Amino acid sequence: MTQKMTARLLELHHGESPLVVPNPWDAGSARVLQWLGFAALATTSSGLASTMGRLDGAVSKDETLAHAAAIVAAVDIPVTADLVNGFADDPDAVARAVTDAGATGLAGLSIEDFTGSEGSPIYDRKLAVERIAAAAQAAHAGPHRVVLTARAENYLHGAPDLADTIARLLAFQEAGADVLYAPGITTPADIAAVVSSVDLPVNVLLLPGGPTVAELAALGVRRISVGGSLAYAALDGLVVAARELRDEGTGGFLQRSARGCEAARAAFAR
Repeated sequence: MTQKMTARLLELHHGESPLVVPNPWDAGSARVLQWLGFAALATTSSGLASTMGRLDGAVSKDETLAHAAAIVAAVDIPVTADLVNGFADDPDAVARAVTDAGATGLAGLSIEDFTGSEGSPIYDRKLAVERIAAAAQAAHAGPHRVVLTARAENYLHGAPDLADTIARLLAFQEAGADVLYAPGITTPADIAAVVSSVDLPVNVLLLPGGPTVAELAALGVRRISVGGSLAYAALDGLVVAARELRDEGTGGFLQRSARGCEAARAAFAR
């Protein structure tokens, strides 16, 4: 089953339109998104952290892999996981994390070049490439082959250097990645430059003020995700409803609650 899911995930990157991959934060939201007709899902480190009352970056490898396994078990479509920086600096340790992730039944995963330290946020390019090469070898070996997405994080961490981002993505391509991703790029010109510079499918993060799905498709983007945005939108719905209950003592939110209940009944009835 895992190999069928991996093959399906790869196939979805080469369809007539981009693969729009929403990011569930638990098994229930994954089931709802499958019910809505999405063809694949991606986990979100920030969304997972929010379910634990934590901020992004405060979740362990074991917690992340357990979460990934729960999402995989909840749905019948491919799942790719946010494996942050592989929970290690050393390439061999990153490879071990990828192997462990593959054993959960994931069809794909991503590894980023963010160190986790805001003081020195991006790995030296040479080390970043070595890490992706090790991750690729692990991702493509053994009985649990997975699709590897390599992420260049410059734009999310105060270094919006397009030339360096493209250089990193090209190096990740040569190192064996299957998909390339530079979250944070938003202008059509920058996105077009990335897409035209590489040979692999490019993932773009949908962001406020950035291109729409249709516009990204026209630019040649092959995969689109939203990170923790859906999880935070759900939290905003909770805040709005709870403030009404606390401050107004009214139940205007109950109509939305009824619609949510209907969706849950439909999505969970299998």
